[in-house]
Amino acid sequence: MSLQVEFDFVLPKGFVDDEGTLHKEGTMRLATARDEIAPLRDPRVRANEAYLVVILLSQVITRLGTLQRVRPAVIERMFAADIAFLQDLYRQINDPQPQYVPAVCPNCGHEHEVEVGLLGE
Repeated sequence: MSLQVEFDFVLPKGFVDDEGTLHKEGTMRLATARDEIAPLRDPRVRANEAYLVVILLSQVITRLGTLQRVRPAVIERMFAADIAFLQDLYRQINDPQPQYVPAVCPNCGHEHEVEVGLLGE
């Protein structure tokens, strides 16, 4: 079994570059701990926490149409619908799936599954 680390997507609206080219198809990779920690040191994020999503998405989007690199300036110029779409995709591929374990009620003996929280929760 191999781990899927890259996920293709199609933006709802698309990014229009300076030449007027529409870029809709792209690829996002799984985020690393460094991807989530490094932006916290960025002065733009320190000045405005909302900028975190711009930095984070620019790091994990590995391809967008024919663009060689997705820089923060590209993310800044995207339509709000596309940013919302990308944030949702980021959550889907990076948030851990809930884990369940079998349990038995000590009072009635009913068998069921219980969600196990993540470390630190």
